[in-house]
Amino acid sequence: MKKMKRVIAGIFFLSAAIALRAQTFKTVVTFNQTNGEDVFSSLIEGKDGNLYGTTVYGGNSNFGTFFKISPQRVHKVLYNFCAQTKCTDGSYPGWLTQASDGDFYGQTYNGGSVGAGTIFKITSSGHLTTLYSFCTKTGCTDGALPQSALVQTSDGNLYGTTVIGGARNQGTVFKLTTSGVLTTLYNFCSKTNCVDGAQPNIGLTLARDGNFYGAAALGGNSSPMCPYRCGTLFRITANGKFTTIYRFCGQAGCADGSIPQGLLVQARNGGLYGTTDGGGATGLGTVYKISLRGKFTTVHSFCSGSCADGGIPYAGLMQATDGNFYGTANIGGTGGRGTVYKMTAAGAVTPLYGFDGQADGAFPAASVIQGKDGRLYGGTEEGGDDNCYYPNGCGVVFRLSAKAAAGTPADHPAAVVSSRLPPWSPFTNFPPPAVPRRVAAGAGSH
Repeated sequence: MKKMKRVIAGIFFLSAAIALRAQTFKTVVTFNQTNGEDVFSSLIEGKDGNLYGTTVYGGNSNFGTFFKISPQRVHKVLYNFCAQTKCTDGSYPGWLTQASDGDFYGQTYNGGSVGAGTIFKITSSGHLTTLYSFCTKTGCTDGALPQSALVQTSDGNLYGTTVIGGARNQGTVFKLTTSGVLTTLYNFCSKTNCVDGAQPNIGLTLARDGNFYGAAALGGNSSPMCPYRCGTLFRITANGKFTTIYRFCGQAGCADGSIPQGLLVQARNGGLYGTTDGGGATGLGTVYKISLRGKFTTVHSFCSGSCADGGIPYAGLMQATDGNFYGTANIGGTGGRGTVYKMTAAGAVTPLYGFDGQADGAFPAASVIQGKDGRLYGGTEEGGDDNCYYPNGCGVVFRLSAKAAAGTPADHPAAVVSSRLPPWSPFTNFPPPAVPRRVAAGAGSH
């Protein structure tokens, strides 16, 4: 049995069993635990034309895999995590970045020399090198439990975040050289009541002004709708100068959103776009736009009307070659198990596909990418082979045309019928959960 999910405690679905179908949708890989389980982070298209990715679970020891999918859509596991004694190579891998040297860099949420996560380098043939083990400094001041995407700058250094650890145990921003030297640039919750933010789950975006931008899931404004505060957006320079540029739930009823956990994307118009898991008109998340100077606009509220657009968009957005944005929502849609959607820059949302939890997968939690062939590629946490992690399934990798699919709207919206806080408090002492998880959106939104 899985020890975690990106927790949405007590969420059930009342949507119709009619799934949005499209001839353009194709399941590329069905995971069976042996070849992987649970696509937690986005795929990446390598310079060699192959798709690369990780699964949180599965593989030889069930601690995750690094895999390749060829242009002919042949899947191959290249590395099984926790292959070394005491998992010193890491466990539960997340996002990948292909650096200028052609190798892939990523993080594991657990494992390493003290079990608090690692940063690793891995070649396209699967040769892994551990560059850094977190929590090796007294009091974990170097950070712990990383699950962010890394970003490389022109000087070759890598930048990222940790969920907890640091001087206040609420996460850090760090810089790492490719030789493995880590420098902590910022400690979250440095301000009274954590108004600067806490627990940056997903990492940084390097904008065209040369600064990094990111989201902290917690901290910021206090609200009865967010037990641990509602999250922030921030800017940080390569030297560590930190500025909070927005605090969520600044509007009545958290109409501007709460609990931001998606990676920001800078659009061609210069603005930053992102998602929140909670808040908005229905409490099931938003898409927002913010300028580099901090001008904020809510672009879309999820689960309006029939909830065909989905709800709780864990994943951030991707701007495709057609100028539109594409993303996934973890729940809702015509099958009740999540959606892939298209959004114009003005905020008009069209659902492209609704997952039904069968062979097509269920609960997409990672962003889609656009391949060189113009199609969208993504993964799901569950669905596929129901005999794997019975009866939920172990997830799939899918391919989808960017054209909207025809379908019948759902008769009923997805509904959160109960919610509770996760069994750990994000403002308690180390450690929180043993495996990667999301903040409970239901707990923060209702």
